[in-house]
Amino acid sequence: MLKRSRTAGSCPYTVAFVAPPKRKAGGRVTPKGTRPGDSKLPTAGDRPIGAGLGADKGDGPKHAATGSSRYTPPVPVYKQQSPRWVPILMFSLWIIGALVIICYYLDFLPGGQSQWYLAAGLGLILAGLYTATKFR
Repeated sequence: MLKRSRTAGSCPYTVAFVAPPKRKAGGRVTPKGTRPGDSKLPTAGDRPIGAGLGADKGDGPKHAATGSSRYTPPVPVYKQQSPRWVPILMFSLWIIGALVIICYYLDFLPGGQSQWYLAAGLGLILAGLYTATKFR
């Protein structure tokens, strides 16, 4: 529903129903230094959390370990590279597997058309695909 605006603006009409402004999400809910389950609010005379754990020595506050506090360094770049034989093996398995299947359908393989040739060709292609997942 539109109604006439009494202010001098560029548009003489305004919308009657306007959405309220959005609230900002996030932010601190509990006061600093408390935990969500605490019923007592901290006062100026209270010691900070972790003060009895060595914070008075001047080496910074000590925090209780949540989850795993052990540092795991990133893997160096030179360790992430695959050996030279991995892509060679990958392409070799794909090509040999495709050749086995092509030779099966062209009847170039000894022993006639056995289903084991198809299984071997598909197995070689899948082994090449598995090798491709290890290639870095």
